[in-house]
Amino acid sequence: MKWWFGIDLWQRVIAGLVLGAIVGLGLRYGMGAEAAGEVVRTWAKPFGDAFISLIKMLVVPLIFTTLLSGVLAMGDPKKLGSLGGRALMMYMGTTLVAVSFGLLMGTIIQPGAGFDLSIASAADIAEAKARLDANPQPGSVGEQLMHTLLSIIPTNPVAALANGDVLQIIFFSIMLGIGILMCGEAGKPLANVINSAAEAVMKLTLIVMETAPFGVFALMAWVLGERGLDILIFLGKLTLTHYIACGLHILITYGLIIRGGLRLPLLPFFRGAVDAQALAFSTSSSNATLPMTIACATKNLGIGKPVASSVLPLGATINMDGTALYQGVIALFAAQAMGTPMTASMYVTIILMATLVSIGTAGIPSVSLFLAATTLSVIGATPEQIVVVIAVLFPFDRILDMMRTVTNVTGDLTVATAVAKWEGEFDEEVFRARDPV
Repeated sequence: MKWWFGIDLWQRVIAGLVLGAIVGLGLRYGMGAEAAGEVVRTWAKPFGDAFISLIKMLVVPLIFTTLLSGVLAMGDPKKLGSLGGRALMMYMGTTLVAVSFGLLMGTIIQPGAGFDLSIASAADIAEAKARLDANPQPGSVGEQLMHTLLSIIPTNPVAALANGDVLQIIFFSIMLGIGILMCGEAGKPLANVINSAAEAVMKLTLIVMETAPFGVFALMAWVLGERGLDILIFLGKLTLTHYIACGLHILITYGLIIRGGLRLPLLPFFRGAVDAQALAFSTSSSNATLPMTIACATKNLGIGKPVASSVLPLGATINMDGTALYQGVIALFAAQAMGTPMTASMYVTIILMATLVSIGTAGIPSVSLFLAATTLSVIGATPEQIVVVIAVLFPFDRILDMMRTVTNVTGDLTVATAVAKWEGEFDEEVFRARDPV
């Protein structure tokens, strides 16, 4: 097996993704949709689910131990304020730009023009309504802001850990880390335990990541065997709009930060991030990708542990550029399909609302679509129209969600790279080791 482990992990993950896509599409168009769906649900999906469960198993202990360890490694709570402030400003700034890209491409391509929303099936409408009823969203910008702020502080840290409430875990971990630092010598025994735990969890993460090529293979075979490429026909203009907007945001916004702001070459950055991007594309989950994102940051991009272990978990929770961008695309898609004229004030409100809605969004598949209920209300959509729009998109949302998650994870690594360099926690030799020049 030496030959296998001699291949870079990112190459193995990409190979798994491509082979999974080939197998899934081959089954669907070779055996037919119904037979292929049965095969991939029986033989591929369980292995994909097992892989997702493995990496979800790591998320809470990884965030808790590495974030705590990162805070302790800073040695001074004041440094945490500087680091966190820079990260938050960058996350908010890139999210605002992301929504603008979504609105720009939606205006140019017009994905909803002439689209018939009446094709939504009764079953899809019923499911969309049930999910919306189960996940009500605050209706105004102010309500959304207060909802986000109140969701940060855990009333029961143990329950937050048990439930996997990432934003609350981050808040508690930071506060506990500050408390340990303030204890001085008395806090060192606990700090040693936490650092040891963080090392053990990282080793476990590396072990689990070796299963990524097989998990990605199973997930791609399942998704494309189940859905095929129908989305390219059914929602072709929306898919094109979304993928182009995400691609431009990644290349232009993140590219300008890395190349223009940090004076670093782009190719090593994208080579170093590709493991996390491939996993993000297959899992559609920022949280599930977090262990790989942290590994890429420290191993490939030269980002110091204090930054990687604090900025990246925060980003996986509040930096949802792809989600925010998608809110803008959906809003224009719905407005065009319903024949609703857009005004300048509506564009501004969508940008603000989409940014706030994306903060603290659970990093799980398809959650972005149901957050669109809040954004769609901005264009004057009735509750019945909102349900219909979501019912139309829901069966095909997975393939759109894959690109959203790639955008989110790339943004996390971009901000972490910038903060690491500004805070003196960046090893440029490690970063440039992947530079072919």
